[in-house]
Amino acid sequence: MRIYVTSVFVDDQAKALDFYTQKLGFELKNDVPVGAYRWLTVVSKEQPGGTELLLEPGAHPAVPPYKNALVKDGIPATSFQVDDVDAEFQRLKGMGVKFTREPMDAGPVRVAVLDDTCGNLIQLMQMKGQPQ
Repeated sequence: MRIYVTSVFVDDQAKALDFYTQKLGFELKNDVPVGAYRWLTVVSKEQPGGTELLLEPGAHPAVPPYKNALVKDGIPATSFQVDDVDAEFQRLKGMGVKFTREPMDAGPVRVAVLDDTCGNLIQLMQMKGQPQ
């Protein structure tokens, strides 16, 4: 069994696609109209055949309270692994990305948390001891 697709609820699919591709560097995988919304997935450039991230519309009534509670408590909606958190932090900050947590050590990992502009906090993590 493998994870094929996972999702993050977004406030605006077009805005999310721009952020996740232009800022975070993912590639568009699928863009299929589905009624008022789209089946919109992105993948890592390093693993184009890997797990897809669905930029899921947050229109369901349960989504806003869920997302707001996570953000209020500083809990990331998901986590992406990077080779060098500090370098990604500097690159993204230089592109105007807002961070709620600057790079810090957390046990065996180094993490930072950013705002994806679509209602989510996203954690970037690097396994400590891996080459940078």
